[in-house]
Amino acid sequence: MGYTTGIEKGSDITVEPIRKTKDIKAISKLLDSNPRNYLLWIMGINNGLRASDLVRLKFSQVASLKVGDAVKIIETKTGKENFLVINKLVHKALQNYVEKVEPEPDDYLFKSRKGGSHISSHTVGKLIRSWASSINLDGKYGSHTLRKTWGYHQRANHGASFELICKRYNHSSPAITMRYLGIEDKEVCKMLMNEIG
Repeated sequence: MGYTTGIEKGSDITVEPIRKTKDIKAISKLLDSNPRNYLLWIMGINNGLRASDLVRLKFSQVASLKVGDAVKIIETKTGKENFLVINKLVHKALQNYVEKVEPEPDDYLFKSRKGGSHISSHTVGKLIRSWASSINLDGKYGSHTLRKTWGYHQRANHGASFELICKRYNHSSPAITMRYLGIEDKEVCKMLMNEIG
């Protein structure tokens, strides 16, 4: 039974967000001693950008940014303009990264250990699966987990609308965003228990 989602075949639509705050904190603690991976994690779950766009960031693009600043990027998948915003957590992770890694302006933030290029989205997926496994988290995780975790928590904990999350994701409609975030039947049933009148 086929329906089109507007998301290309093979994308990680079936990958889950990390829903529990305690699991997010556990992964943050796990990555505390690895400045590159910690920055990838914090930047990913705080911005909602695709891993393929995060890994292409160079130090020169973010070096002088302060809390509240934004840098424009062009999405590799869509060619649309988007932006990375520096909130307090991202800024702190970035400062820690700079102190420990001492990157050159032309260095990729998420450098590959092989050569001078950046890690791939595939590698990001492997990293996330290993982090989830390290804290005994069951489920299907991958590179889109960062992006989905951002959207899930914006909606569940900060009350962001699907329309706003849709705009951030550069999706063509909120219906795609709802499917992308994996709105489950049990969530709809829970909502129906809310009493009116």
